[in-house]
Amino acid sequence: MANVELPLELADEIRRRVFDEPGLIKVTQVLRRGGNTFRISLRPVEIRGERKYQGEMTDEGKTKVKNFDIDGAREGLEEMIGQTGTRELHLVTASGDLHIRVTKKGKVLQSRSGKLAREVDDAPAHDRVKRLPLNAFHAQPLLQAIGISDADGRIKASMRGKYDQVNAFLRVIDEVLPESVGPEPLTIVDCGCGRAYLTLAVYVYLTIAKGRDVRVCGIDRRHDVITVARHLADDLDCADRVTFIEGDIDTAELPFEKVDIVLSLNACDTATDAALARGIEWKATHLLSVPCCQHELHKSLKNSGPMAGVLRHGILRERLADLLTDTFRAQILRIMGYRVQVVEFVSSDATARNILLRAESALKRGMWAAVSEYLELRDFWRVTPWLETRLGEPFSRLLTICEETKED
Repeated sequence: MANVELPLELADEIRRRVFDEPGLIKVTQVLRRGGNTFRISLRPVEIRGERKYQGEMTDEGKTKVKNFDIDGAREGLEEMIGQTGTRELHLVTASGDLHIRVTKKGKVLQSRSGKLAREVDDAPAHDRVKRLPLNAFHAQPLLQAIGISDADGRIKASMRGKYDQVNAFLRVIDEVLPESVGPEPLTIVDCGCGRAYLTLAVYVYLTIAKGRDVRVCGIDRRHDVITVARHLADDLDCADRVTFIEGDIDTAELPFEKVDIVLSLNACDTATDAALARGIEWKATHLLSVPCCQHELHKSLKNSGPMAGVLRHGILRERLADLLTDTFRAQILRIMGYRVQVVEFVSSDATARNILLRAESALKRGMWAAVSEYLELRDFWRVTPWLETRLGEPFSRLLTICEETKED
């Protein structure tokens, strides 16, 4: 690990903005050593009418809080600045944010964002500026690396839809992020990651704009896109925290044991079901999935009965199959203990595939109301959704137990 000190002018800027300028909100540093994470933060507080500084230190899962006078706070800040090794420092003030990351290779990366993001909420409605996660920090290195912007920093016309999708997805992730920061890094898996537009954007945004300790893994079976994704991670100097697996979603072995969030953006056909199934099996807290083309159920629908008039027409059959597929997915997730929302997460101008399944592990598995609705829908259409088949015997057993319990 490189023992790199901060440049003098950068260290002086931190000191000045913490103690000599008004508007300090918080300064936080995350240091990684020996596989563990040490986090320390400093923020101003008022105790019995006197200005103090509250320090919070988390090491090996144990958190200590202590209040300091200005001399003690200055000493603590000097210890933060003087640390060496891989680390991240996030300074938040009323005038803007400063984010510094020192990589394993010894590079000192810095980015800044202005105060607009904090002021816009207070502005009159007609003066509000559109808030985008990728505007909350200096995102140009990321956007240029993944090909969304050109060398001059302009969003390419052909990539405007992808830019809007990524921003919309980051907003959703913002909404589900836990407020409290634990000792372990937040772990995220992107299933069917492709060229890693979302995978890398999630890591950079959460690390720089949010100051979170994050590990991300992307999975895709295509050799060419995984090769590109790995090169991009190297170019952005985050390959130690963002890994890519070439292989099937169903069989991938993750580099970490627990999973907090599972993502899938436009995973084709049953790849969406594979992502949802693995998320259930990993016991992920949140599943965020934007389905793409859906052919499996389309082939199974019987062109007879009261819906024959709809199924006779190809475009209506396709749209109905899409609707039913996502309905079945939502119902199965409910049965498996997830609270589910089905929403349009981005404008249809960005993509026609703009339906998001947003699920949070918050319910008891096997609730009869969810099971009953699912069985009635499945029996009416005389189909077996692929997600049920993928979940296999454990899911079938759960349905049987629920039915037997209801009969008793």
